[in-house]
Amino acid sequence: MDIRKEMTELGRRAKAAARIMAGADSRAKDAALLALADLLEAEGAAIAAANDRDLEAARTAGMDAPRLDRLRLTDKVVAAMARACREIAAQNDPVGGVDTMWRRPNGLLVGRMRIPLGVIAMIYESRPNVTVDSGALCLKAGNAVILRGGSEAFHSNQCLAGLVHRALAGAGLPADAVQLVPTTDRAAVSAMLKLDQYIDVIIPRGGEGLIRAAVAEATMPVLKHYKGVCHAYVDAGADQDQALEVVFNAKVQRPGVCNALEGLLVHADEAGAFLPRVARRLGGAGVEFRACPRALPLLGATARPAGPDDFGQEFHDLVLAVRVVDSMTQALDHIAEHGSNHTEIILTRDHGRAMRFLREADASMVAVNASSRFNDGGELGLGAEIGISTSKLHSYGPMGATELTSTKFVVFGDGQVRA
Repeated sequence: MDIRKEMTELGRRAKAAARIMAGADSRAKDAALLALADLLEAEGAAIAAANDRDLEAARTAGMDAPRLDRLRLTDKVVAAMARACREIAAQNDPVGGVDTMWRRPNGLLVGRMRIPLGVIAMIYESRPNVTVDSGALCLKAGNAVILRGGSEAFHSNQCLAGLVHRALAGAGLPADAVQLVPTTDRAAVSAMLKLDQYIDVIIPRGGEGLIRAAVAEATMPVLKHYKGVCHAYVDAGADQDQALEVVFNAKVQRPGVCNALEGLLVHADEAGAFLPRVARRLGGAGVEFRACPRALPLLGATARPAGPDDFGQEFHDLVLAVRVVDSMTQALDHIAEHGSNHTEIILTRDHGRAMRFLREADASMVAVNASSRFNDGGELGLGAEIGISTSKLHSYGPMGATELTSTKFVVFGDGQVRA
């Protein structure tokens, strides 16, 4: 295979498909999404067989537990993909919508109309559900997408992409609107990152190394987040029972994902009572603590002194960095220094401090008295997400169908000419 030639052909076909998708009827797009949901439910055995091949190869290769978890397509994950397709189909079509309109003194009516981004290229690791989520969202937003999943999920991605193509064909839409890179050769990624004549935006989704490599090589815009270093700040006077449940969920439910809690900041007024409870509840679930000198004696046997790199670390495991702070200002300073603009949460009963935290914590999602695990497109009502952007140009946070569009100016006149 001439990889550069093959990738150029994928790009050319995607560009042609994107023109068709930009004008596709909403009913056809929604019909494809509903058909895809049905296929996911009907083809569960085929999906499981393909995923089992990938899992077996990954275990043989010594893949670690967090990555195996992301690779596994359980019945629950497949059902969630089908549900997401139906939720996306039920949403209003963003394409062609006019967000706002105003009249100029000369009588011109000026507006901003939503349009597709064009051709999107996805580079992602492990998670084969991204194949369906990305395909569904790009379809709804009138884009074409080129998908390059990791070699560890090759058979799963092939199976899922085949279902997407069947759904597109049944709705009379071009199969080239969703294309899967047919090789695991890394040279295909390098070639794709140079196809700015065909590809409008790259979205890398995976480890920090993958994302930084894409940013360094790409000749087109990149929507990205490097890592998820998410903090919880337990404020003075917080409801400790509630805070404990939120912190437990944020850290323990799925520690390997990007919206899992990595840092816990506790106001000094609460630390003496709260941190021993954290030690019992989270420590009992296997969490190891990397603690500042003030937190260390309060966290029991599973705590050890924090090293110089533990604050700001994305552990992807049952490890939590803990620091006692004297004020919310100190907590916000810590977040500014060590956060990654992903997710920050505050546990508080004080409305004024909650509102200050919402304004000043710089992250794509900031929450009051709720788990960091809610920074997810499905949980926020987007149906699904193609990724989470921690860069502020174009999109900040989970990217659903609307975030996969841009706007152009539209002008209605009655013969006006410029003086």
